[in-house]
Amino acid sequence: MPRLTRRAALVLPLAAPFAARAQGGWRPTQAIRIIVPAAPGGTADISARLLAPFLQQHYGQNCVVENRSGAGGVIGTAEVVRATPDGHTLLLGNIGPQAIGLSLFRNLPYRQQDLLPVCGTVRGPNVLVVHPSVPANSVPELVAHLKANPGKLSYGSPGVGQSPHLTGVWFNQATGTEAIHVPFRGAGPAAMELVAGNIQYMWDNLTSGITQIRAGRVRALAVSSADRNHQLPDIPAARETMPELARFDVNTWFGIFLPAAAPRPVAESLNAAMKAWHETDEVKARWREMGGVSLYGTLEQYAAFVTAEVEKWGAVIRKEGLQLEVG
Repeated sequence: MPRLTRRAALVLPLAAPFAARAQGGWRPTQAIRIIVPAAPGGTADISARLLAPFLQQHYGQNCVVENRSGAGGVIGTAEVVRATPDGHTLLLGNIGPQAIGLSLFRNLPYRQQDLLPVCGTVRGPNVLVVHPSVPANSVPELVAHLKANPGKLSYGSPGVGQSPHLTGVWFNQATGTEAIHVPFRGAGPAAMELVAGNIQYMWDNLTSGITQIRAGRVRALAVSSADRNHQLPDIPAARETMPELARFDVNTWFGIFLPAAAPRPVAESLNAAMKAWHETDEVKARWREMGGVSLYGTLEQYAAFVTAEVEKWGAVIRKEGLQLEVG
């Protein structure tokens, strides 16, 4: 089990006064684990490590983050599905394994009904970034470069079935281009390989990729959302750049899930705690800094949001005839 960060450890002596304010009828009786089905460094990991100290302080119990990357988020998700449904094991899920993967993979070891949506953390666009060596300063220039070199350039993603992967697939299909997909065990490792020049481009979560953009290590060409993002006002939405991309609109999202059999009071308590978390100045500032938007909702609102995403990506995947095996 990973060691507690110094920050998490420091809040323990302060936990007792805050524990009395824990909402709902349920309170944890042992350490809380937040399973992140991705490697450290990506938005899922950032969300979890921002949430963990708050829950620890709120409930007066240790809260640790454990990264379980691999298979596009399937390994970590499956661990939570199998966990005791008592509120002590949470999943920091995302659009990949909790929406896209349900239609993309033939042999998933879980179903949508095996998880209970609790509350979202953050949503935001993906951003198309290229290594500085790529001779493209705009989306049309990248498309022209890809068409001149079919199947020769490679693009990375945090895993097969994750939003950046499917965003790349949709982009290539819409523009009639070919490239080699290289999956990694999370957004952090993919970004490192892009900076190193071992892959040429990727659709990265803006919330995690903006640091590399600001440092000038990669060049941003477009965001995947329908509109521009306030953190990169000079970077166009992809659909602005070419007629072929007029319908292009993708937002990546993240949030907390429980095993489906968890009692309603557990979910209600965690949702109330996360509402208070979303309202803190620290979280509001972090989302603004990352170019993200708060994804707080009630249990019913978040469940409806997740179902709509499952249906949206299911339609896209069926239309394209995409089917993969969990490997």
